[in-house]
Amino acid sequence: MTAKRDYYEILEVDRSADEATIKSAYRKKAMQFHPDRNQGDAGAEEKFKEATEAYEVLKDAEKRRMYDQYGHAGVQGSGYQYGGGFQGFDLSDALRAFMRDFGGSMFDDFFDPTGRGGRGRRSNQGEDLRVKFALTLEEVATGVERTIKVNRMLRCDVCAGSGVAAGSSKKQCPQCKGIGQVRTVQRTFLGTIQQVSTCNVCRGTGEIISDPCKSCSGDGRVRGTSNVKVKVPPGVTTGNYMSIDNMGNAGPHGGEAGDLIVVFEEKEHEHFTRHGDNVIYELPISFTTAALGGEVSVPTISGFETLAIPAGTQSGKVLKLKGKGIPRLHHSGKGDQLVQVTVWVPTKLSSDDKKVLQRLADSESFSPPRADKSFFEKLRSTLGV
Repeated sequence: MTAKRDYYEILEVDRSADEATIKSAYRKKAMQFHPDRNQGDAGAEEKFKEATEAYEVLKDAEKRRMYDQYGHAGVQGSGYQYGGGFQGFDLSDALRAFMRDFGGSMFDDFFDPTGRGGRGRRSNQGEDLRVKFALTLEEVATGVERTIKVNRMLRCDVCAGSGVAAGSSKKQCPQCKGIGQVRTVQRTFLGTIQQVSTCNVCRGTGEIISDPCKSCSGDGRVRGTSNVKVKVPPGVTTGNYMSIDNMGNAGPHGGEAGDLIVVFEEKEHEHFTRHGDNVIYELPISFTTAALGGEVSVPTISGFETLAIPAGTQSGKVLKLKGKGIPRLHHSGKGDQLVQVTVWVPTKLSSDDKKVLQRLADSESFSPPRADKSFFEKLRSTLGV
């Protein structure tokens, strides 16, 4: 097993770094190795998870103190994974962690003028829109294609987005001379200060419309709705998102449309609990099945499966249905269904039932194991009894 790297080394910060520095360093790493920017790159995914693990420890004062004192051994059992520990820190947990602290700003960085996947934002480009997309656990497991209705600004059909009435045309702005910006010079005792600002006459377009389109009042766009088809891959989780090009607001005066950002939200299931790619189900069984063993039918997200219950199964035991969990996003294979067994105790008994159980209660086989005698002797000695 490969030794874990030092958390400070992963984030490239000094051991004396304050909380703001650690947060900034993690944000930089998350932007660099985020799976949505490195699809199919397993190495980038591992670095993203590694950086998130380091951040989750170092941002927490108590965990950081334990890590500084004892190293990785000091923070074992502090993670998200079923069973505890950071040994299996998975992608879903890492994505949830970074979306928790950087949800809004990360969206802005992914889609701003310098980080829009190669698309530069022009001054008259339309705004991006964000919508929430609710999914059931069953839809998460299979993937789903659904059409949603989006309220957005659409290009005006009357003027084809120009904002100009038929038979008229745009003219150069007399204030900025078509540049869209104005420069002002102010003399102070410290020297000359120059400021550049957006022209308030043409609002940065460099042109003015003397006869605006009556349908859109010269903006080049009108309010409307669009039906957008969203194809969701299996395995997404709350906080994952996808971008649909040019389905945001149309830009004013014929500008390019922004994008539609679809953010996924997973609905809580009545019977199953999701944990990463695994699904947890609590199964009540009878005392006789727990004692004698047997086969039971267990619901999964894809149907019913037969599960073998070993004889002598204790309440709280976790059994596994391999491959019956959630498909791994961007990877092959599925998680498992973890079945936590609870022994059901009847609350109403007939007189015959009570007689049978009373006879069994007298049997040594039906008595729970007790601590060895040496333990009781030490206890009595300690208590002086």
